[in-house]
Amino acid sequence: MEVSAYAKLNLTFEVLGRRNDGFHQVTTIMQTIGLADMLWIEPDSELKVECEYPELAGEQNLVWQAAVALAKAGNIEPAARISIEKHIPVAMGLGGGSSDAAGALLGLNVLWGLGLSIDELAVIAAGLGSDVSFFLWGGTALAQGKGEEITSLSPLPPLAVTLVFPDLQITNKTAAMYSKLTVGQFSDGGVTRQMIQILTAGQFVRESVRGLVFNAFSEVAARSYPQLLEMCSQVAEQGGPVLHLCGAGPALFTLPSSEEEHQRIAELLQPHGAGVYLVSTVPPEKCGLGSLPAGAR
Repeated sequence: MEVSAYAKLNLTFEVLGRRNDGFHQVTTIMQTIGLADMLWIEPDSELKVECEYPELAGEQNLVWQAAVALAKAGNIEPAARISIEKHIPVAMGLGGGSSDAAGALLGLNVLWGLGLSIDELAVIAAGLGSDVSFFLWGGTALAQGKGEEITSLSPLPPLAVTLVFPDLQITNKTAAMYSKLTVGQFSDGGVTRQMIQILTAGQFVRESVRGLVFNAFSEVAARSYPQLLEMCSQVAEQGGPVLHLCGAGPALFTLPSSEEEHQRIAELLQPHGAGVYLVSTVPPEKCGLGSLPAGAR
């Protein structure tokens, strides 16, 4: 079985405050995009998770944890061979590991004949990581709580997205970024509510959404990683669009007005050694269950 595990970006990312359990309360609109890892899932006598990157193979991969958790829920022994072909850059804020885990849950649910519903899989997904639940649905969705409470929204039309991958590696990135948040970065969810109004009213205008894109980590990233601020400033100073963080970063994105604008961004950032790619939004029917082969759904 071949499963596509798409990346995501956050059109809004608001942190409302700190929870009693030590996590942060968030409200975010997530969107799947046309960059995907590929998972090959087949029967085996034991559980094997393989990847061309040795550090992502075996028990340390979230896919392994997903398989073990699903098998426990189904009261069976985890036995399958899962091969992961990585195309989503690791630790860039695009949710690749979470998407792989969701793809494994969907595929193994079929392979093992467990017959669990998406809602039942979502309970398992929530225990694996905050973003995993979203990838069971994909498309355009509101995520609340720690990020595991998912409400599907009216999908965006096909929309070009410029992705920027800086030459920057951040150790324990997500934890580090959250630890640097202050009350000044907390908000009341108003930007997200505005974005939802635009989407649900069916009055989508690319400029409207582009003007509302917001990320609570923007100030933290600008202070912590001057390279990102320098890249964003260079594009803006040349009349280009605002670049936004993907999740907790350090990847950046914007919604270009044209292919020419995308090319201009790529040219401006070439001296920084950044990878710049043009992708598109991906609708929900291609994600989640739609990412499985037709005969497996």
